[in-house]
Amino acid sequence: MVLQELGSQISKALAAVQEATVVDEKVLDACLKEISTALLQADVNIKLVFHMRANVKKRVDSDTGAGLNKRKIIEKAVFDELCAMLNSGAETKDTGKKQDKDLKKGKPNVVMFVGLQGSGKTTTCMKYAHFYKKKGFKPAMVCADTFRAGAFDQLKQNATKANIPFYGSYNETDPAVIAETGVNKFKEGGRDLIIVDTSGRHKQEEALFEEMRQVSVSVQPDLIIFVMDGSIGQAAFDQAKAFKDTVEVGSVIITKMDGHAKGGGALSAVAATKSPIAFLGVGEHMDEFENFEAKAFVGRLLGKGDWTGFMDKIKDVVPEDQMKEEIMDSIQKGNFTMRILKDQLQNILKMGPVGQVMGMIPGFNNAMMPKGSDKQSEVRIKKFMTMMDSMTEKELNTNDIKVLTQPSRILRISRGAGRTPQDYHELLEEFKRLKMLICGGKGGGGMMKNMPKNMQKGMAGMNPHNMQMNMAQMSKMLPPHVLKQMGGPGALQGLMRQMEGMK
Repeated sequence: MVLQELGSQISKALAAVQEATVVDEKVLDACLKEISTALLQADVNIKLVFHMRANVKKRVDSDTGAGLNKRKIIEKAVFDELCAMLNSGAETKDTGKKQDKDLKKGKPNVVMFVGLQGSGKTTTCMKYAHFYKKKGFKPAMVCADTFRAGAFDQLKQNATKANIPFYGSYNETDPAVIAETGVNKFKEGGRDLIIVDTSGRHKQEEALFEEMRQVSVSVQPDLIIFVMDGSIGQAAFDQAKAFKDTVEVGSVIITKMDGHAKGGGALSAVAATKSPIAFLGVGEHMDEFENFEAKAFVGRLLGKGDWTGFMDKIKDVVPEDQMKEEIMDSIQKGNFTMRILKDQLQNILKMGPVGQVMGMIPGFNNAMMPKGSDKQSEVRIKKFMTMMDSMTEKELNTNDIKVLTQPSRILRISRGAGRTPQDYHELLEEFKRLKMLICGGKGGGGMMKNMPKNMQKGMAGMNPHNMQMNMAQMSKMLPPHVLKQMGGPGALQGLMRQMEGMK
């Protein structure tokens, strides 16, 4: 997840409050000083930091009373103020401008991308198209960038990789003509999301703004998205404001947020212009593209997770036939097979970087995912998948571990996958561990066996008492060090409340 260091510092400051014997003015000041320092290091504007600090102190002073938990009040106040700092307010009110949430399937939606050169605009067009393709839209891309050499070649390469139709011209020099021709072509072809990539410049200049106006007049876009480089920090305020004042910017996408120290400054600066932030670019690959919502972002930043976002990711990648009740019943009866494991590993790879997914689970944060662990996890999963590809139908469908441990099978499967027998034993150990965790042993105790059926079907109508019992069972099954990293049984109770709130 982006801004890992910032999240760790703020979480550390809040943890010090939880551990203090007495929470007095001195403890609160030390906490706010540490949080303010972390925000300033992330290039957040000093006025916004002072405003946040003053509001937290004011709220803590007014809410403190008999029977109230001061630690919880401080934590809630910090959380709310961070959300307010990143919330433009434009998402919740009618600004008269179309936003991403207003896009409708089945009818043409023309989306025009604008921004300075080097902000990652063309790559972001591809990510945006890929994101909505997974949602069921039929995207197409138009290259109206005639200023930068190689712009059309880059867009063509990206579109081909994502299997998305594209249009551009090596001969036409007027971007407005190219944009209009491309948009008309894809409208006639029944495409319902037409993305127009426009030229950028090295700086904000009148020629760029005039070209944007001409392209906008020629294609009459339903939505204009401003793409901005997150590494510029709080300088983003002036840039976002200049573009917003020139064209009807409906949404902002901030790129290069993967680990840059100034990302927090860019986020808060854009929000201060009252421009709605729609997405964050957190890497170069197609799936490294996150939907932005202030509360969910802050929750993940502080290790509180984003359960709704996590469930949405699962729905995006898991086919409906894999969610059927008979599969859940099969697992509940102890029939956990290599085929089920293979299907779930495939789904994990589809969900995107492991660290990004783990950050959505309450209690997990990036401190638990060391740098480079995303790649290591992906390599390990692919190694397991290769060996399962070498298995027969009988081996994939059996739940008898004795069949899978026959020496002749071990040798054949590992050789067929180009792996060693030691690699195969590693797969077997992981399979046995997951089977025990999910299905339990002979005496029961697995997560699925203790999980009420209505929770298996999606939490709907789940009895809170059953949820508490299931969480107690889960806390016993988790390794002690993992439970401690998650924040102890109390963190699991918080997870339970989030799941209950999804009913």
